[in-house]
Amino acid sequence: MRTAAYRANIRKLAVLFLIVLAAAVAYMVVDVNFCNEKLFHYSMKIRTPKLIVMLITAFAIGGASIVFQSIINNTIVTPCLLGMNSLYTLVHTAVVFVAGSGSLLAVNANLSFAVDLVVMGAAAMVIYGYLFRKTKHNVLYVLLIGTVLTSFFSSIQTSLTRVMDPNEYDALLTTLVASFSNVNSEIILFCFIVLGGVIFALRKELSLLNVLTLGKDQAINLGVDYDRCVRRLLLGVTLCIAAATAMVGPISFLGLIIANLSRQLLKTYRHEQLILGSALFGMIVLVGGQLIVEHVFTYSVPVSVFITVGGGFYFLYLLLTNRRA
Repeated sequence: MRTAAYRANIRKLAVLFLIVLAAAVAYMVVDVNFCNEKLFHYSMKIRTPKLIVMLITAFAIGGASIVFQSIINNTIVTPCLLGMNSLYTLVHTAVVFVAGSGSLLAVNANLSFAVDLVVMGAAAMVIYGYLFRKTKHNVLYVLLIGTVLTSFFSSIQTSLTRVMDPNEYDALLTTLVASFSNVNSEIILFCFIVLGGVIFALRKELSLLNVLTLGKDQAINLGVDYDRCVRRLLLGVTLCIAAATAMVGPISFLGLIIANLSRQLLKTYRHEQLILGSALFGMIVLVGGQLIVEHVFTYSVPVSVFITVGGGFYFLYLLLTNRRA
């Protein structure tokens, strides 16, 4: 039975969708020369892949953040805070370091992305699966260890770049800095396939998220294979974060912002609404932010800087709010 709160959330999601649509249209048409056919087609050729990448990135990070918060049963922890972005950066750097920037593995974007996914998925399952079991999902321990892991992964990645050939480092650098002005459009189709495959493979586990948030004991009593569900969902989160990072680079705090905005706006336990709300908020932030960066700041400041600074303050706000609660 659909309650009044459910219908109210549907209306809120519809409003968010309209805002996303308006932002997307504005991004595609602002400062476009419609009178010159060549310039018009050139503008569409440049902007269309960037818009698609922003929408995919928002969906991947938004959905992964909500699912990850439900796995760990805490709303202030997101994959970036546990070093998943740093893990992907380390894996990608290590692949280029071992294979070389001129190898087929590094030159072919789809092949490189596939290898990164496999290596990162295996590493994340081992590291974070062990971390969750040992800390018993204690948020303070998880955050502390996550901070250490982020520094650890970053230190190894920095060490590899220092001994890397300068030419290889130049080729690598463009993929390590978050930028929507230089997106990796070659793997858009691959990312579509990966995200579609993740959703299809985890459709059963995603339908159980409402039960998983009740806690391990309650979920097991209701007949859920808790450990198996968590492992599979964690792998899905890892693949989503890897897909988003591969296309645009690491974006810290985006997941934290949009996931919590979705929870605060919708105030529901229904994950289908929370995930959709988080994805829509992400699209508004990325498309609207990139529109401002391109036409107000003329590319002088990347949108990732605003997200990181704003996300840092928002994280502190959430910590203080939860502490008083």
